[in-house]
Amino acid sequence: MAEAFFNEFTGGRHRGVSAGSQPAERVNPNAVKAMAEVCIDISGAKPKMLTADLIEEADIVVTMGCGLNVCPIVPKEIIVWDIEDPSGITLEEVRMIREQIREKVQRLMERVN
Repeated sequence: MAEAFFNEFTGGRHRGVSAGSQPAERVNPNAVKAMAEVCIDISGAKPKMLTADLIEEADIVVTMGCGLNVCPIVPKEIIVWDIEDPSGITLEEVRMIREQIREKVQRLMERVN
């Protein structure tokens, strides 16, 4: 959701990539539904593994609730967003997470624009 919001809000001026240290096999169906409600289609998105190449390309790395034991230490600016993992929760709960993410991405946009 964060990748989609970021890329939507930047209008092509910047590129966001979402990746994880233990990515799921597919994007959470409730996340797809919640984003469709705000007219952003993530149905074709595929979870990606966080790689050293992705980190090297990044100007800013945003983590979402992973601990130091899970996320690699990276030589970049790191922003930590304590966001609940949307797996295994209701669509209504995912909507609340979507709004938290949208707000945080909008604040991030103020810094990168």
